[in-house]
Amino acid sequence: MESSAGPLREVAQRLRARAVLMVHKSRASHLGSCLSMADLVAALYWHTLRIDPSRPDWKDRDRFFLSKGHGAALLYAALAERGFFPVEELDQYCQAGSRLTGHATSGVPGVEISSGSLGHALPIACGVALAGKREGAAFRNFVLVSDGELDEGSNWEAILFAPQHQLDNLTLIVDYNRIQSFGRTADILNLDPLPDKFRAFRWACREIDGHDMQQILQAYDASPFEPGRPTVIIAHTVKGRGVAAMEDQLAWHYKSPTAEQVEAAMQELGVKL
Repeated sequence: MESSAGPLREVAQRLRARAVLMVHKSRASHLGSCLSMADLVAALYWHTLRIDPSRPDWKDRDRFFLSKGHGAALLYAALAERGFFPVEELDQYCQAGSRLTGHATSGVPGVEISSGSLGHALPIACGVALAGKREGAAFRNFVLVSDGELDEGSNWEAILFAPQHQLDNLTLIVDYNRIQSFGRTADILNLDPLPDKFRAFRWACREIDGHDMQQILQAYDASPFEPGRPTVIIAHTVKGRGVAAMEDQLAWHYKSPTAEQVEAAMQELGVKL
């Protein structure tokens, strides 16, 4: 497993570096949210997902739904690096007329749904997973949600729905960085004990360090954890991970880095693009 983890750590750092540059150039935001999910996304796109970048609409592809659509810069970086569209197009992120908008948009090859209105992707993925099971299809469905997004009631309706229909072709990943738009999740709407809640709703649940690539790969490879049950991976992460000045800082939900901050971040990430 370590032989796989090492290269994937490098991929995650490269995705972080691209997100830093994209957000800086466009004077956009949500960089902290991008950085927290980089390891989770790298493992999906370079290890777990059965996909074909030359056929983004391939019927039997695994589906990935980014519910926290404000993390679009990181998703676009992953899709470009995997060959869904040219890497050079990342320079157009959040520019006038670009299809790479600030929230994930379905017109981009590899993006399953437009997202960013929080609480939508998991219900949609449940419908896709149910259709897949009824058709006897082999594709799997992965959804990445933010922790603050679990304030949305629509998610909990879907969390009830999935085990009722034995959606073991559905894996939910929670980016549990404990910061949302205006503060810490514990202060705004405390989710703890989150694992107990999922288990009470009849999900097969595992907690991991969302920056430990070996733990991520082991969890992905083990999914579904139990036959007949949907899987949830609660990934404990740090907002702004990889850039010390941004780590665990609410401000980086909205701030755009200066040129000096970009230079320091690129040195820290150890990536040349």
